[in-house]
Formats: sequence, structure tokens, C-alpha cells
Amino acid sequence: MKIYNDVLKQIMDTGVDRVGRNATTRALFAIQMRFKMADGFPAVTTKKLAFKAVKSELLWFLEGSNDDNRLKELNSSERTIWTDNAQADYWKPKAKFDGDLGRIYGIQWRKWQTTDGRIVDQIKEAVEKIKKNPSDRRIIVTAWNPGEIDQMALPPCHMLFQFFVANGRLSLHMIQRSCDMFLGVPFNIASYSLLLHMMAQVTGTVADECILTLNDAHIYHDHFDAVKEQLSREPMKLCTLKLNPEVKDIDGFKMEDIQLENYESHPSIPAKMIV
Repeated sequence: MKIYNDVLKQIMDTGVDRVGRNATTRALFAIQMRFKMADGFPAVTTKKLAFKAVKSELLWFLEGSNDDNRLKELNSSERTIWTDNAQADYWKPKAKFDGDLGRIYGIQWRKWQTTDGRIVDQIKEAVEKIKKNPSDRRIIVTAWNPGEIDQMALPPCHMLFQFFVANGRLSLHMIQRSCDMFLGVPFNIASYSLLLHMMAQVTGTVADECILTLNDAHIYHDHFDAVKEQLSREPMKLCTLKLNPEVKDIDGFKMEDIQLENYESHPSIPAKMIV
């Protein structure tokens, strides 16, 4: 995970300070990070990754859910990384039920609604294309739906991803519009690498490379001390992802089917999530 620490340092050293919607950040634009799965699973090691939260959120997206209460159930917790958004003053008047987050990621991935009323399951279509037409240049899943942004508690940060198959090896490229480098991006790296492995398993391919293009890649000024602490730490050896090999359907994965082996890291570094 040295590449992640290198990007943190690059932003701290050369980024531009900007006043944004919710706080002041230091940012750079359009940074790319590439992770080869053969090198190990890219779980951050210079602080502890909350992998239980990573896999529960991804399974929640794949369920097509927008209910924070369901995510709490998957994560066995009273709060999630989405709870503040579900309870935000700007969103609560729009919520249809307690925990409702609107037409966010999982809805767009699995239940995209067309103008003529049809429902598009983008994940299912991606699985079928990888299996039947792996050279297709349209194996794309998008969460950015301009017509429904005002129906989301939070517009999607990781907004689009595309698959690429070559010689039976599957790669994923994700584009992220807004990138909280300290809190969010380690989570995103692990989540999309996990999704890549899951999609590879159910399509009979080999997980190859996870690529992230980070557009507004920023560090909140409030996180500077935490970032300096993280940069003072030496990265450790990457761990291994273990999936239940019996699962052959993207909807068949459960929490217990996904495990990290030999994961070692430095201790957690607390920091406030800025909503």
C-alpha cells in the first residue's frame, strides 16, 4: 500500500487549499492508483482497515438496498458510515421511512429506472457480458444518475466503474468524483478490489488489476495531524483475500464467505467523518 501513502504525501506537499461545501481541503485533481491482485489484497496497513464495514456495505449495495437499518443488521452495529447521512437535517424531510437513504448506489446498480419505466439490473448485465462477450467495451455500471440526484441522501462519490477482460483475466476501473483520502479512499480501494474478486469468481475469470481514478482527491485540514501520523508509519506486507469457492452467483455471497488472511496493520487512527 505504499502507493496510497505516496499519494497522501503528494497531496500534503503539492496540493491546493480550497474552501468546499463542508470544510477546507487540500486537493489534487485526477490521480490514478493501480493495484495488481497478484501482489496481495490492497488493505491499508499503516492504519487498521474496518474490513467488516467494507464487506457489509458492498453486500448491501449488491442487495440493491437503500435502508440504513439493513446495513446495521449486516454489520451487527447500532450505527454505520451511512447513519449520519440518513439522519441529516437536509435529508430527513425527504425520507420515506426511518433509515431511508433514497436512490443511492445499490438502487442504481440493481434497479436503475428508465424513462419508460423499465428496471435495469446493471450488475446482472455486467456478469452476463463478462461471461458471454468479454471483449464488450460497454461493461459499465454507473451510480451517477442526473435525474435522481435530488432523491439521494448523498450523491455518489464513486460514481462509475468498467470491467475489462483479457486472456481470462478481469480488471476493474473505478472513477471517483470526490475522494476523502484519509477516511474514505482506503475503504474504496478495498471495496472495489473485493468486488473485482467476487465478479471474477462468479464469471470464471481471474482477478487481475483494480484501478482507481481519483478526481477531486482531497485531505481535510482537520485530518492533517492524522495523515502525518499515518505517513510516519512503515507499510506492512499485504494480506490475502479468501472467498468461499462454493459461491457461483454474485447474489450468493454472505458475510462469512469473505475473509482476510494474514492481515496485519498499525493501530487505528481516529478522525471525524465530515458529512
